[in-house]
Amino acid sequence: MEITGKTKIMFILGDPVEHIVGSAILTKQLNAAGKNVAVSPLQVKPEDLGAAVAAMRLFRNVAGFGVTIPHKINVRKFLDGESERASLVGSVNFVRRHPDGRLVGDNLDGIGFVDGLARSDISVRGRRVLQIGAGGAGRSIAFSVAEAGAAALGICNRTREKAEGLAEAVKAAYPACKTFAAAFDPAGFDIVVNTTSVGMKPEDPMTIDPARLSPDMAVADIIMTPAMTPLLTAADKRGCKIGLGRFMLEAQVQRVQEFFAL
Repeated sequence: MEITGKTKIMFILGDPVEHIVGSAILTKQLNAAGKNVAVSPLQVKPEDLGAAVAAMRLFRNVAGFGVTIPHKINVRKFLDGESERASLVGSVNFVRRHPDGRLVGDNLDGIGFVDGLARSDISVRGRRVLQIGAGGAGRSIAFSVAEAGAAALGICNRTREKAEGLAEAVKAAYPACKTFAAAFDPAGFDIVVNTTSVGMKPEDPMTIDPARLSPDMAVADIIMTPAMTPLLTAADKRGCKIGLGRFMLEAQVQRVQEFFAL
């Protein structure tokens, strides 16, 4: 695309940024929809997040920015407001810059993830879901999985107290979904979802024992680079249906257009 003074600029704030491919996906899909928008990653250290967000208020051709690891929770304290959904899940992954410089956040991770699963012919309705991780993306996905009609949601996390806290919050919002802190064991579940960054690096350990996966299960990951994480590769070898991380972002494009009024 040709970037000119008429192009709306968006950023994706993260640390590190080498793994980010969402900028290319968003740019391509928004351009295909006829939107003159360019998206670029910006590496921002946690200690510099406040200064980076403050600078966004001054850039008048910036439509806003996406937020990824590790900023999805901490960015909230630098914003002027957020959606009810972002308040419920306690994290933000997109921030719109208004013409007067106000910054308002939303979280499209969860609904994008559920929409993305549908692209892989995976539905959570009536299913038992094991979610790995209770961080920024995990919080949003947990609420959306429960809202989409999952029968049960087990949440496992390295810090069990964090899993327990998220489970209680989801249970309070969606009591029809049996939500609880779970062990790192997929046995007895229909769908396994990784919402952590584990799997981005070749040396990362496997969070679950792939021998506990069975062909009747579906396994999904939110990681986009590599496309086939060790978890997805192991699941594929065992005959599981798999859901790629990029589908989550691709499914968010229409919602991004609406949120940013592009």
